Amino acid sequence: MMNANRTPIRILGLDPGLRRTGWGVLSVEGSRMSHVAHGVIAPDEKADFAWRLLQLFEGIGAVIAQYRPDEAAVEEVFLNTNAQSTLKLGHARAASLIAPAQAGLSVAEYSTRLVKKAVVGTGAADKSQIGFMIARLLPTAGKTTADAADALAVAITHANLRQANARRVA
Repeated sequence: MMNANRTPIRILGLDPGLRRTGWGVLSVEGSRMSHVAHGVIAPDEKADFAWRLLQLFEGIGAVIAQYRPDEAAVEEVFLNTNAQSTLKLGHARAASLIAPAQAGLSVAEYSTRLVKKAVVGTGAADKSQIGFMIARLLPTAGKTTADAADALAVAITHANLRQANARRVA
């Protein structure tokens, strides 16, 4: 999995949500990470459920087409007290998994607690702490929304863990 000739790879991080899906793209060369782009896909909230999912799927596809990532990472769903909300979030997450898979990318999944621990140092971090660390780790990213910061955190987690796993294999 590690790139022997140190050619930079691009990682797409996704923080799925039906109202707002954050995305972030990093370039990784060895242990160096740099910000490429980030944003939010916000389907039309007045559209039917299936159309919102399609807008989400197509939005992720457009990000992939524009930034050409080599790998993708998606945050896992956290359990919600409202089963209906959790189920709808699961649908959005499915679109976030299928779009990169359709583009031929390997897709890793990470729990929310693991992402928080990898970026902030504690699995109980809040959104403001994640945003603060993203600004520190990726200063060229500028201002990010909470959703985009979470997506960049997912990409950072994947970058760090893929390198650790490659060292264990080597």
